[in-house]
This record gives sequence, C-alpha cells and structure tokens, in this order.
Amino acid sequence: MERPAWAPLGIDISMPSVSRIYDYYLGGSHNFEVDREAGRRAMEFMPGLPKIMQANRAFMRRAVRYAVDQGVTQFLDIGSGIPTFGNVHEVAQQASGEARVVYVDHDPVAVAHSEAVLDGDERAAAVAADLRKPQDILGSSQVDALLDLERPVALLLVAVLHFVEDACDPYAAVAELRDALAPGSLIVVTHASYEGIPVPPEQADGTVGVYKDIRNPLIMRTRDEIARFFEGYDMVEPGLVPMPHWRPDTAPDEEDPYSFSGFAGVGQKR
Repeated sequence: MERPAWAPLGIDISMPSVSRIYDYYLGGSHNFEVDREAGRRAMEFMPGLPKIMQANRAFMRRAVRYAVDQGVTQFLDIGSGIPTFGNVHEVAQQASGEARVVYVDHDPVAVAHSEAVLDGDERAAAVAADLRKPQDILGSSQVDALLDLERPVALLLVAVLHFVEDACDPYAAVAELRDALAPGSLIVVTHASYEGIPVPPEQADGTVGVYKDIRNPLIMRTRDEIARFFEGYDMVEPGLVPMPHWRPDTAPDEEDPYSFSGFAGVGQKR
C-alpha cells in the first residue's frame, strides 16, 4: 500500500483507525481502503451509520454555539478526530473573536492533520494525548498556552467515551477533568447506545463486532450509564436526549431514523 503524503511516518496504515473510519462516514478524504472496508462492513449491519455521524456533528456545532452564547469561549475537544468542514474551531471562532480551541487525539493521523489545518491559527492547537491520561492533557504546553483553567471551559467528549472500556474507568478520567475546570464550565457529550437504534440489538451487535475485530471495542452504554458522566454538573435543558432533540435548528421529525441513535447532552459545572 502506497503511503500518501499526509500520512505520518511510523503509523500502521494496514490497520483501520476509528478516526479515519469516522472521516470516511462523513465523506472525508483522509482514510485508507482498510478504513473504508471496515466502515462498509459495519454498515452492512447498520446502513445508517453516516446519518448518525452527521447528526453527531450537527449537535456538536449547536453545542459550541450554545457555549459561546453562554459566554464560554474556551474549548477543550478530546477525541477530536480528523478535522472536517464545520469543525469546533471554525464554529467557535465564527461565533466569537475570543474563541480558543485545543484539540486532543491519540491518533497520529488526526493530530498531524489537525496541525496542518491549524497552521498559522494562533487561537487553536492540537495535542497528541489520550483521554485515559487526563494529566497529560491538562499539563500540555498547548493547554497552558491557550486555555485559562481559572475561567470556564467547554469540555467536548463527542463520540469518544464509547471507545473507552469500563476497565479503563472512563468515569474517573471525566471526573478528573471536571475537577480541573472552573465553575461554570460545560461538558458536551455524545455516546452510542442500543437505545434509539432502528434495528434489533442483535443486528447492531454486528457493528459492535466489527469494532472489536479492529481492536477498538465499541461500548454501548445505557442512558443511565451515560448520565453518570454528568456527575458534578447540572444538566442543560432539554437534558440527555437523542441528538436531534437537543435544541434543534429544524424539526426533529424531518431527521433520518438513524439520527436518533444514542444520546447527547450538555451539563454546566456547579
């Protein structure tokens, strides 16, 4: 397989990547055939996966605009993936000239591409780090340079927590990040769940199996389990709901049925 110029040296381009599969679902160009093949296999069980990802991105953009409306102009986006059109820094900076964004991902392709996209932007940066090690994120030079943790920050955990197994204690990692943020900070979460998926759980399990096969288990949590990530925060109306129902720009009944898979919510630190 020929290595494209944008693929960093040292990464295994024969192994599918969650961030590159996500890029494929969104119609991006920073993915390999191995990623597209994994995506196609997952879509054999859930053909509407791209619709879920589109709903996920649409929710993220609404949540970023909500944060700016609340006076929060600092964003820490963990598990940010490969930047695509309408990413956090674009939405935030369009809404506020004060917006500052730090992207965090452990995928070298995502980080390298983020750095290229952000070249020359003094109000945004990318960090190579893992959600499971919050201190590596909080102690990074990029966070130190761009974010004032004494002021409210919007912590984005969009489509990432469902890739952290319970054995790695994602609840503790989220709590550690929460404790480092100022009162008034926001948490923005989307998470996969069997609830809302318009196919039987047994069929959805086929997609879960694809991610297990590529060594990136997809953890389908219940609504109550997802709600635990908001401990220490007050839920913003309308609460933890299917993505199209969170402060929609258009009537939710116009959305594809797959868009209602899983949950989304925003909380504000007490």
